Amino acid sequence: MEPNVATQLIELNRRFYAEFGPSFSATRGRIQPGVRRIISQMTDHASMEHILDLGCGNGQLARTLAETGYRGFYLGLDFSPPLLQDAEHQPKGFSVKFFLSDLTDPNWASNLPTFQPSTFNLIFSFAVLHHIPSHNLRLGILQKVRGLLEPGGKFVHSHWQFRNSEKLTGRIQPWERAQLTAADVDEGDTLLDWRSEGHGLRYVHHFSEQELSTLASQSGFRVVESFLSDGANSKLGLYQTWEGL
Repeated sequence: MEPNVATQLIELNRRFYAEFGPSFSATRGRIQPGVRRIISQMTDHASMEHILDLGCGNGQLARTLAETGYRGFYLGLDFSPPLLQDAEHQPKGFSVKFFLSDLTDPNWASNLPTFQPSTFNLIFSFAVLHHIPSHNLRLGILQKVRGLLEPGGKFVHSHWQFRNSEKLTGRIQPWERAQLTAADVDEGDTLLDWRSEGHGLRYVHHFSEQELSTLASQSGFRVVESFLSDGANSKLGLYQTWEGL
């Protein structure tokens, strides 16, 4: 993918979340079953005292962690001001911080706020990387994630498997609606519409397990767990846990 196309897709998603952030947030009042499964496995809070949440959205994950009794440090990053505004509503007594940050900015990792620890035991990224265009941009982000992870720490992430839903595949739009062609984008890249409180367009990438395995090895990780969850068919989210090599 040419850099100018990646920039165009990034701007497309930035406009979408600026315009539809409130209506999108309204559809995210609970965490997905796959995320709940991950949290249920977090029994040793002491070993996860520093959490970084990439693409924290409206803060629902943080609220759910607080409900489990987690009281370690939590830093949530997102590039959408409307979503971050919703995220600030958190239970008292929870050491939670939110920060406006765009993962497509090459300096995002070095620009983290000074109040955070230098590394993290656990890094989450739920339903985020599928909005990042181009292999090179994704790889650069993952290499920075690897550098922020403590030895023995885990990177847990999910990816929308929208092609496993007939309803969602019906929302695929021609690239011409975004002033692009199929030749401009990569295999798996998709343009989806949004139909709540108006009509919008989003860029989404459909990951395969093989593609994720390649990204893991290239960025210094190994895959330790992979499973499908979410949706009526339990196949709308691909979840993976990675550890550093």
